Amino acid sequence: MYQPSHFEERRPEVLRQMILAHPLGELITLGPQGLNADHIPMEFDPEPAPHGTLRCHVARANPVWREHRSDVEALVVFRGPSAYVSPSWYPSKQETGKVVPTYNYAVVHAYGTLRVVEDPVWLRALVDRLTRRHEAMLPQPWNLADAPEDYIQSMLRAIVGLEIDVSRMLGKWKTSQNRSLADRAGVARGLARLGDTAADMAQLVNQNLGN
Repeated sequence: MYQPSHFEERRPEVLRQMILAHPLGELITLGPQGLNADHIPMEFDPEPAPHGTLRCHVARANPVWREHRSDVEALVVFRGPSAYVSPSWYPSKQETGKVVPTYNYAVVHAYGTLRVVEDPVWLRALVDRLTRRHEAMLPQPWNLADAPEDYIQSMLRAIVGLEIDVSRMLGKWKTSQNRSLADRAGVARGLARLGDTAADMAQLVNQNLGN
């Protein structure tokens, strides 16, 4: 990933929070047919330090668990807020006219060795944790006990676990840091006017106004 220094995000707590807030990861692996990408909800465990562990499961029918190159690190991409930035939002447009459109975004890239897990106890515990986390926001959360046990067992037999010991993380927060303070404030106002679709990016730009 191209990483200009003014867009680089290194703080571990910020990277972890982005993963927790946007857990759908793009798992990129190398196999016999070349590069492969799977979109999978991930569990993030901060242990072991410093980068932690990612865990997920895939369908047993998905060839990724059999065909990934174990000698090549896997990459998981987590995409945070993103938004188009209009040059009309820059006050400097009125001064020089030397402005062009761009796109703001925040992403985390996590690299590590992929390990396959077929232990049914491990799989059930992972599914239970993922379910509890994502159901917690609902007024009547669903849990594994709501389904017949034989059905749950058949579903568990149809999946395979994946675990990634994260060796390094890269964070890129492209939130208009390369613009003047006035232009950045203009971007924040422009994004805020777009409403919910750009609210998260507006917040990130506002957070960087003092940097």
